[in-house]
Amino acid sequence: MSVVKINVLTVPAEQREVLEKRFASRAHAVENSDGFEWFELLRPVEGTDTYLVYTRWRDEKSFQAWMEGPMKSAHQGGAEGAERPKPAASGSTLWSFEVVQQAGPKGA
Repeated sequence: MSVVKINVLTVPAEQREVLEKRFASRAHAVENSDGFEWFELLRPVEGTDTYLVYTRWRDEKSFQAWMEGPMKSAHQGGAEGAERPKPAASGSTLWSFEVVQQAGPKGA
């Protein structure tokens, strides 16, 4: 059964563009990971400063392998001694779900 991970990011208004540009610059970083199924960056429309980063994985093992490998490397980035950019988000929470039911468009 697939698992869904939703990273809930609190992003101040002045940091929204920074966050979106950072994600765009790594646009295809996750796509070749074993077990990866889907990614979406969801921008809040009104009433909140919370972005959702939605990823779907074949199983928990696939997600953990990505977390310990490519994701960890991407977030450590930069040359030795180079100053890392300040995070765009002021807070982060990871939600985890198992897919129990799913549906797609009829005939697809």
